[in-house]
Amino acid sequence: MTEARGPLTGLRILDLTRLLPGPVATMHLADLGAEVIKIEDTGAGDYARAMGPGERTAGGSGGDSLFFRMVNRNKKSLRLDLKQAAGVEVFLRLAKDADVIFESFRPGVVDKLGIGYQAVRKINPRMVYCAITGYGQTGPWAELAGHDINYVATAGLLDQIGTDDGNSSGAPAIPNLQIGDLLGGALTPLLGVLAAVIGAKATGQGSHVDVAMTDAVLAHTIFPLVATLVAGQPAPRGADLLTGGVPCYGVYRTADDRYLAVGALEPKFWHALCAVIKRPDLAPFGLAAGSEGRRVKGELAALIGSQPLAHWQSIFAAADCCVTPVLRMDEAIKHPQVVAREMVVEVDGTKQYAPPFKLSAWPWASATPAPASGADSEAVLAAAGFAPAEIAALRTAKVI
Repeated sequence: MTEARGPLTGLRILDLTRLLPGPVATMHLADLGAEVIKIEDTGAGDYARAMGPGERTAGGSGGDSLFFRMVNRNKKSLRLDLKQAAGVEVFLRLAKDADVIFESFRPGVVDKLGIGYQAVRKINPRMVYCAITGYGQTGPWAELAGHDINYVATAGLLDQIGTDDGNSSGAPAIPNLQIGDLLGGALTPLLGVLAAVIGAKATGQGSHVDVAMTDAVLAHTIFPLVATLVAGQPAPRGADLLTGGVPCYGVYRTADDRYLAVGALEPKFWHALCAVIKRPDLAPFGLAAGSEGRRVKGELAALIGSQPLAHWQSIFAAADCCVTPVLRMDEAIKHPQVVAREMVVEVDGTKQYAPPFKLSAWPWASATPAPASGADSEAVLAAAGFAPAEIAALRTAKVI
């Protein structure tokens, strides 16, 4: 019996996804003990392997990019040509004993290949089949191509990101955290899939999980929706409560062109901040808007701008008022809190992030490197009951 690596040990997942959203979702499941079989075509495979810098290591990942290796640990790789009938047959044989399938093709592609949900559920009615797309399986935009920037734009979020520079025509700021891909395409599927897996275990009935990254972003734009319901439209970019519209919540430049993040929303925190900077006269105005808010923000900005970041770090170090430095990434991964939480680990000779959850009963100890393309093809098929002669024939026919 295989020793349990986590609470999802015994859960078998076939992963057809590429690039970022799906691979991150299945990596989280693999980190929790699920067996994730990454199925790549016999051509380029997951083209994330060649995106960005890579380096050769002794761990077996060859020249795969750092990006690929950071989001595909703890998985197995099977190369399979699904455009051949024999490849479809192999996939369906694997699906018969699997629990979950992830795919991220445009709507209808898996059906044309003969491996869609309806085909799979005939042989495995408890299958949980997750489709991750930009706009979902239905609607006038269902088959439209897109990327993260398009999903956050369509959900109304991109319009909200930026500062109030007094110019209404200023462009939104593009975050380099892929909110749609990660909130929508990686984390949201996990909620739907794990709920459906629990349901399948209880009833024997699986489900098709339709995840639209745009839907997921939209469903979490709570404050813009509140503003829209009250005023008919959201506040202008950079002018609402959480984007710098009030003195107590925003970023302020220091004398050395660094920034402080001020999150003193509650009165007790704002009052503490004002005491630390010896400006008790500002205490009544933390949530001030309009001209009064601009005045207080200007005075606070001038004060913070008079000293370098190190000065303010020492001043606020002992003050519990939600003021922290805006760190660069190289600083963030070395921060004592991050180090104490063991959030940066080394796998396959590469620093990467540990799982963002701590389970007391299932401590996360180690990980296997991201697999080389097709590294587990024979082993996966043998475990599924394929005879050596069958596997050899599949390889001769270039199905694997």
